[in-house]
This record gives sequence, structure tokens and C-alpha cells, in this order.
Amino acid sequence: MFPSLRQIRLSRKALLIAVSLALPVASFAQAPPMLTLQQAEALAVKNHPQIQAAQNEVNYATQQIVINRAAYYPGVTADITASQGNDLSRIGAGDLPASRLFDREAEGVQIQQLITDFGRTHNLVSSARFQAQAAAQNSQATRYTVLLDVNRAYFDVLHAQATVKVAEQTVAARQLLDNQVTELARNKLRSQVDVSFADVNVSQAKLLLLRAQDSVTSALAELGRAVGSDQPANYQLSDEPLPPAPAATADGLVTQAIANRPELASLRASRDAAQRFADAERDLKRPTVSAVAVGGYVPYINTPPQSPIPPEYEGVGANVSIPIFNGHLFSARHEAAYQRALESDQQLRNRQQQISRDVRMAWASAYDAYQRIDVTAQFLSQASLAMQLAQGRYDLSLASIVELTQAQLNVTTAAIENLNAKYDYQTQYAALQFTIGLLR
Repeated sequence: MFPSLRQIRLSRKALLIAVSLALPVASFAQAPPMLTLQQAEALAVKNHPQIQAAQNEVNYATQQIVINRAAYYPGVTADITASQGNDLSRIGAGDLPASRLFDREAEGVQIQQLITDFGRTHNLVSSARFQAQAAAQNSQATRYTVLLDVNRAYFDVLHAQATVKVAEQTVAARQLLDNQVTELARNKLRSQVDVSFADVNVSQAKLLLLRAQDSVTSALAELGRAVGSDQPANYQLSDEPLPPAPAATADGLVTQAIANRPELASLRASRDAAQRFADAERDLKRPTVSAVAVGGYVPYINTPPQSPIPPEYEGVGANVSIPIFNGHLFSARHEAAYQRALESDQQLRNRQQQISRDVRMAWASAYDAYQRIDVTAQFLSQASLAMQLAQGRYDLSLASIVELTQAQLNVTTAAIENLNAKYDYQTQYAALQFTIGLLR
């Protein structure tokens, strides 16, 4: 039996009462704040621990320059010495000089200065500078990687939320058909088989909705991690416009990647640092010339009257250290550093080849995703038209429920494929920008 007019009016009245009761509650609920992709990237740059750790590494590498450069400056040491010994006693064994046994108290200063080590310190400082440059480029590479993760997570959330909307529309449309078929079956206008097909159709749509809602939860958790938080992202995301079409070929993109990728710049700096360190290890065989100066004051000393010691003292000396033989230590250190420099050069070549491959693969993926946007849009348009025709044929009893449910399934599939193409292209375009070193 169809519902009576009085039943319809009562149901509408109950709906209005429920809505009026829900409005005051909803007015107190605060909507999540809006978040754009640029704001998400700014949050990640500010909060992500990987970026902060990379900056700490840059700061560490910068201090290594100061450490190696310290040899250029004099080393100044202040000494305060006091000693006590038995009267007229002398040391009979050991390395302590006899003069150390005098009762005395003195203050003095010692200054040491490297004159030259024939290039070793210069090469060490240069190596440290190149290592600092490599650390800075690694920090930039880390920033790019984090931003790529933010882009992927951001578009995954938008994709999952759009899929939920499609699933909700699918559930509503199939539930409406199920209600119609059920009512027609009650009035003996359709068979129970049609009702069974409609029920199955609704169940499939509800399963799709549950999976889509689970994907939203996972995507929000991933976005929270991407922006450097231990909590899921609680934002309303702003949809981003489609980026422009990718380049016609990948050759020019490979050239851009070789010039722009921070990983390659870091490997170049690491190679130069290894070469300078090998030069510094070679310079170990060269002499080292240094100077030392001391001076001070001895206010009290108990010495025999026949050998008085003046209260002031000073002295200057120079030293030349010439390595002669140390068991091939220096030659082995030079050879080891030289081999490490050769290794760095080969790592650079290997990374260039990998990046060239990555750029071509990312371009192919982006180009394919861009082409799929138009194809899936046509697919969705044709599927929608076919469903309208199937609905009309079913209403006129010219088609079976199987034809109509298949048409509904085609519309859902086409809508999801269209969403997949759109957000997949946005993600692939961000990956392409990453591979050529132009990701914001």
C-alpha cells in the first residue's frame, strides 16, 4: 500500500521538528579551519622534525669550518703553578726534573702559533667548507622530500573526501531505486527478484562508502604526519586547480633536473670535499713549522742562595717537525682518502643516471594521468546518459533490473575513475616538479 496523504504530512512535520531541534546544537559546533596547500607546506617547513634535523646538520657542518680554521690562530694558555718539596732533596728516579721540587708559586702565559704546514690546514678548511655546502644542499633536498609528502597527503585527503561524496550519492540513488522497486513489488508490479537485485546494489554502495570513509581517516592521519604533527589533520582542505599540461618531451626536464636537484649539488660538494681532504692527507708528509713563546712572574721561590732565580722569565722558540718514517701511515691515509674521493665521483655519476631515469618515469606518469582526465570525463558523461536511458527503459518495463543496476555501477565506476585521474595528475605533477628540482 502506498502511504496516505495524512501519513506523508505527519512524516514531514516530524522531519521539521527534528531539524529545528538539531539547529541549536549545530550552531555551537565549530567548523574546522580552512587549510590551503601552501599553508600545509608552510606548516611542514616550520614543524617537521626531518627539516629541523637537517638544519642542525648544517649548523654542525658550519662549525667544522671554525674547528679546522682554528690552527691559523695562536693558542694562548695561562698557567698557575705551585709546588712544595723537602728541603735540599733531589729526585732519584723518574722523569720529574729536580727543579720541580723547589717550593715556589708562579704565574705565566704560553703562546703557540703554527707558522706553516705547507697547505694541510688550508685543504682541511676547504674540505670543511665543501662539506658545509653539501649539508646545506642535503637540507634543501630534505625540504623537497617533505613538501612532496605534504602534496601527496593533501591530494590523498581531497581524493578520499571526493570519493566519499560519490559513495554517498551512490547510496542515495540506489536506496531510492530500492525503495521504488520494493513499493512496486508490494503492489505486484515488480518481482521479488528485482527487489533482491536492488538490495544487493544498496549493500555494495554502503560497502563502498565505508571503504571511502576509512580512506579519509587514513589520509588525514598521513597529512598530520606530513605537516610535522603527531595528531591527525583537522582542517577543511581547499581544492587546488589543475596544474598545466606537462611538457611535450622529457629531454628538457632532464637537463633542468641535472642543474637544479639539490642532491646532485650535495654530491658535487661532497666530491670536492673528498678531493681536498685527500690533498690534506697528502700534505702529512710535509714539514710543520711552529713557534712558541712563554713568559711569567715568580713571586716566591725557595732556592739556595748561591743560585738565585730572577722573578721574571720569558722565552721564545721555534720547531720544525719533519716526518721521516712511521710505518707507511701517511701514505696509507693519503691512498684511503684518494680512493674515497674516487668513490664520491662515481656516486655522483650514479645519482645523475638515477635522476635522469626518475624524471623520464615521472614525466610518463604525469602525461598518462593528464590524458586520462579527458577520457574519464567522456566515460562519466556516456555512463550518465546510459543510466538515464536504462532508467527510462526500466520504468517502461522494457529493460530488466540487471540492466539498470549495471548502468548505475558504470556511473559509479566512471565517477571514481574521473576523480582518480584528476587527483592522480595533481600528485604526479607534484612528483614531476620534485624530480626536476622545482617543487616550491
